Amino acid sequence: MHGSAVSSPQRKRVKLDGISRSYDARVRAIRADLADVALAEYYFAPHYASPVAHACAAPSVMLRAVPDETASAVTELLHGEVFFMLDARAGWAWGYCGHDHYVGYVPVDALGEPIDAAYVARARAPVFTRADIKSPVKTILPPGARLAGTMEDFFLVTGEEPPNGGYVHVRHLATIDTYETDWVAVAQRSVGEPYVWGGRGGLGMDCSGLVQTALAACGIAAPRDTDQQAQQLGEPLPDDAELRRGDIIFFPGHVGLMMDSEKLIHANAHWMAVTIEPLSDVIARLQDEHDQPVTGRRRISQ
Repeated sequence: MHGSAVSSPQRKRVKLDGISRSYDARVRAIRADLADVALAEYYFAPHYASPVAHACAAPSVMLRAVPDETASAVTELLHGEVFFMLDARAGWAWGYCGHDHYVGYVPVDALGEPIDAAYVARARAPVFTRADIKSPVKTILPPGARLAGTMEDFFLVTGEEPPNGGYVHVRHLATIDTYETDWVAVAQRSVGEPYVWGGRGGLGMDCSGLVQTALAACGIAAPRDTDQQAQQLGEPLPDDAELRRGDIIFFPGHVGLMMDSEKLIHANAHWMAVTIEPLSDVIARLQDEHDQPVTGRRRISQ
């Protein structure tokens, strides 16, 4: 080959030494056969892969711990949110969510190209066929869904393919850099939503999903699960501190937000919905099964 040279592929060499490290498999993308290349210097795997960014193209999709549609969900990815794919086979993509690094499997056909999101749905947002509120509704996007497109009068015209492309009314949207200040008010908009394990507002809500999405609307990043939130959110409160609006209350395997000094808003399996009720009632229900019904109280400074 005149005037050119052929170079051999560059391989990354990793020195493995030191002690073994434990890890949380919920937020570290490591399988028996494959791991995220970003973890190569810390954990051994037979193969490593570089993540490829995609976005949720469906209104929402459940992540599962195993590639099986009958398996329990671990979390829910909302429309437009980023999913970093590390592997795809038999119709399933394995990787992690961009907003909280939660690891799982999603159907490949629920993913599309990343979007340069400029808007977020403030509430459930119908996607109309035309720029007319009387036109047929193609689908309904959940609160927190991210969208891109161009504005025409009172509608965002999304540039996506059907069934999600169409017209979304401006009243249902906020710009991506607009944050609310009262996460309790955000959570309150979900009152009556069904309790769904793993839900973050598409098909329903679970307790930590409600807290995570309410805080996200206020620009506060929160981990996905209750035990992670109990360790990372805000600062602990002493047992004798007077509770106030926005405080986070933890129970065995459960979490909720204080509406004020007495009432709690939470997604719960007792009522199978997002409800508001006295904190004392929740504690009374748990006392028969738990010696310590309240396991933590934390406060996020404004």
